[in-house]
Amino acid sequence: MPSPVMKLNSGYDMPAVGYGTWPLRGRPATDAVLAAIETGYRLLDTASAYGNEDAVGAAVRESGVPREELFVTTKLRGSDQGRGSTRAGLEGSLERLGLDYVDLYLIHWPLPAVGKYVESYAEMAELQQAGLIRTLGVSNFLPEHLAAVTAATGIAPAVNQLQASPSHARPALISAVQAQGTVVQAWSPLERNSGVLEHPAVTAPAERLGVTPAQIVLRWLLQKDIAVVPHSASPQRQRTNADLFGFTLTAEDVAAIDGVKQLPVKQDPANWEEF
Repeated sequence: MPSPVMKLNSGYDMPAVGYGTWPLRGRPATDAVLAAIETGYRLLDTASAYGNEDAVGAAVRESGVPREELFVTTKLRGSDQGRGSTRAGLEGSLERLGLDYVDLYLIHWPLPAVGKYVESYAEMAELQQAGLIRTLGVSNFLPEHLAAVTAATGIAPAVNQLQASPSHARPALISAVQAQGTVVQAWSPLERNSGVLEHPAVTAPAERLGVTPAQIVLRWLLQKDIAVVPHSASPQRQRTNADLFGFTLTAEDVAAIDGVKQLPVKQDPANWEEF
């Protein structure tokens, strides 16, 4: 199944399709990640705030796959933001994961009211130089947040993980992020239980192409050069969610999905607080 890769500004390659681990914890999380690795996923997405870094790390060790073949992402939680605290936050994640470095480290939310995301990113740049992080990134950052960290460090985030899906397409935001060479990676791309997977714009091409509605949504994102990290604990769904490269959506298919009614994001990065 190997996923195509996206070249990052750090010089590393990131799989375009990864495995999201929220909200699993404990042994169920380890077993799900092991199944994903066996299926062929090589990007594993976790976060300090998810409470499952230990379970993901156990799967990495039990899988038998060489460390250098896996791309592990984790995230700095809000309570660890700030000069000095950022290093401690990363070291805690590495200890729970049982790893010497992470391939991608993201600031989970900018928390502009707290005002520490710039100094956190600057310390992350130092930790990159120390070999603890291979690639610097962010999550849920708006253009003004990206501009602030880039101006302070001279290093544009390689990745910005954003909520992106048919009813949260956010074309202006995504275009602005991609214009500066930052890769957009979609979280919650499938919007399960929202009705999007039953929308005619999604089900019609799925029936025509003989694939699942979830595959249509994920392919729609990939054709917009947006990486994806879908989650499922089901090995069968893990397989279908990764099987995205044997078909192509037409321009008409893409336009129809683009036309899905847009909904406001529930967690607005301009004011969302999460610690």
